[in-house]
This record gives sequence, structure tokens and C-alpha cells, in this order.
Amino acid sequence: MSLHEDAERMWTSEEPIMNHMVGPGTDIDEVDEGLALILAFGNVMPVRTGDGLVLVDTSTPFSAPTIHKTVRSWSPDRLNTAIFTHGHVDHVGGVGPFDEESDQNGWPAPMVVAQEGVPARLDRYLLTRGHNSSINQRQFSIPGFEFPSEWRYPDQTYREQLDLEIGGIRFELHHARGETDDHTWVHLPDRKAIYPGDLFIWCVPNAGNPQKVQRFAADWAVALRAMIDQEAEVLIPSHGLPVFGADRVRQALDDTASLLESLHEQTVSLMNQGVRLNDILHAVKVPPELTTQPYLQATYDDPEFIVRNIWRYYGGWYDGDPAALKPAPAGALAREIADLAGGAQALAARAEALVDAGELRLAGHLAELAVEAQPGDAGLHRVRTAVYSARVAAEPSLMAKGVFGAAARESAARSEP
Repeated sequence: MSLHEDAERMWTSEEPIMNHMVGPGTDIDEVDEGLALILAFGNVMPVRTGDGLVLVDTSTPFSAPTIHKTVRSWSPDRLNTAIFTHGHVDHVGGVGPFDEESDQNGWPAPMVVAQEGVPARLDRYLLTRGHNSSINQRQFSIPGFEFPSEWRYPDQTYREQLDLEIGGIRFELHHARGETDDHTWVHLPDRKAIYPGDLFIWCVPNAGNPQKVQRFAADWAVALRAMIDQEAEVLIPSHGLPVFGADRVRQALDDTASLLESLHEQTVSLMNQGVRLNDILHAVKVPPELTTQPYLQATYDDPEFIVRNIWRYYGGWYDGDPAALKPAPAGALAREIADLAGGAQALAARAEALVDAGELRLAGHLAELAVEAQPGDAGLHRVRTAVYSARVAAEPSLMAKGVFGAAARESAARSEP
């Protein structure tokens, strides 16, 4: 099928969206004349100009050689400029082969442009490399993954807006706080095209990720509404396929903004009433009319996690439970509860019964208490493995599956004789 046909099937839910969220980076399609898309993790979007190529995002360092080869199958022109929509590893890792090529051919080196916060992010990645390795091992279920230790820093940065004229094409770069504090969305006014980066990703916005730094739901919605004002006719995201047609572009952006605005409004309203975080998590709901949209499913992030991030932004880390302010060691609390329950085995047995009853959240609490009370008991770890395996099967979001899957694997290793 053509790119347009695949995009139509995604929009109408005729085909699972996840089939087109990640690609091998080996295929390139033209979105429009001179505007191309390489489906990868994340996407790379070449633009042909009268003075070489511009890449909007460059994917990961692990796929950089493949991406370079694919770009070259489409155009032999030198890389003039790479625009990073933000500093995440799947957007900033692919410039290396183009730098090497330019050096070998005597071409001017590619110019890398990004928002001014990107260098500080890359510095932080170097500082916390081990931590980020662990996060990504859990989030994407890839044991042994090592976070990169080298980065291609931008040559030019900007603060709020930057207009570039490259080979007869105008690129308008706009800063937004959304998934990151260093995000850029790109508007090509003459082509009526918008590149939102990760501000639109064909699922619930990644505004809650439980293992990453602060995200900005309210500012994110503002950026989406600013994109609507451009009246673009094609939206080319950094994950997933394009959205074609001015009406659909407007709808996708408006619905995504509305989801974020609703979660924000509900959460802040309850915070202003003095409600604890735990109660807010179970009270805030996505508006029903948005839950059926194919591009707003919780396949990656989860609305519940977005609520936590809104709380964190305004309320800090204290969740309203005074016992949690300066808690007892987890093992000590678990042993007290186990003694009251008749032993850690009793907690584990109840966890198994709760799984059978479909009460997976409660089962998780009791399985944790059981192994905290007796961390060396292989039988308790077998129960914990079963509980979190059930949680993986029940959760739609990749982030929840990743954390629960890591817990299941951890206990599986400790349940062996």
C-alpha cells in the first residue's frame, strides 16, 4: 500500500496503529514532492531544498548507518542542516555518518539546530548514563541496554522562535514545553506542513512517563493550539504516519489538546480542594468522547501517569499521605503487616486470590509486601512473578508493561532453586 493508504487505514482504525509506529529505517516514502519520511524509532523526515537536504530529526545512534543509506537512496545531495525537535536519544543520534561523509567529500559540515535547552539535556545524560540505561531497560524490556556515552551537540540554538531560509524553503522553528522543556515544532508555511516532533504521536501524549523528568501538560496544549492556527494541510510526526488534510490535522491537534486540558483542569481543581494524590488518581477521567479516537489510545503512556506529572509540577513529591512523608523502611513495614496477617505466605495467598478475582492493583501491593517481608523466599517470588505477569497482560500502555515486566523477570530469577 502507499503511504497515503496506510495513513487512511490508521485514521479509520482499519489497521492497528502500532503496525506503523516503529519501522526498520530502510524504507523512504514521499509525503509530498520533496518531503520524505523514513519510518524508524523515531522517524527521520528529509526535505529537499535548492541547497542540500534538511533532516527534521535523525533517529537513534544505533540506526544511524541504516538511516544514512536510506537517505542516500532518495537523494545524493549533501546534508545542509539537521533540526532536532528535542534532545531525546531517538531524535538526535543519526548525524554521525553525515558528518563523516561531509568530511570525506570536502563538503561543509552539516549545521545542527535545536532549542537552547538541548545541550544541557545532553550534559545531564552524560551525568546520569547508568540511571538512563536502567530506565530504558525497564521501559522497553531490553535487558542489558546501554545508554549512549557520546552525543552530537547543536551548532546553533535558539530560545523561542527561529526562522531559517534554506535553499529557497522557509523553516519556522517554535519552542514549546511539552514532552520536554527543549521541544521544537517546525512549520513549513510554503508547503503547509507541520512537523510536531513528539507533540503528536498517534496515542495518548507522552506527558506522564513515570521514569522520566517533568513533563508539561498545560504548555503542551498551548503548543498544539498554536499549530492549529497555522492551518497546515499535513502533519508529519516523529512517530507514526502523517495526518493528511486540513480538517484532520485540526481535529487531531484539537482532540489531543482537549485531552491534556481536561486532565489538567480536573487535577488542579481537586488539588485546590485539598484532595490527596491517591484520590485524584482514581477520580480524574479522560472525557468519554476522546477515548474512542484511534490516535488517543493509551498504548504508550497512560492518562493516570499524566495526572501524576501535573501533581508533581504544582505540588512537588509529597502525595498528601503524612505516613509517606518520612516512611519506615519498606521491609520493616512489610514484616509488621505480615505478622498481623499470619505470615508472608498468607499475604501471597491473598495476592493469588485477588488475581483470580481481577483485583490486580491490590494483588500487586500484597505481593510486594510478601517479598519485602521475606525477600529470600523463592515461593513468594513465584507468586510475585505470577502477579506481575498478569499485570503485564492486562495493561495497554507500554510504560506500565515495561515496569511490571521488569518486576516479573526480577522475581522469576529469584524463584529458581
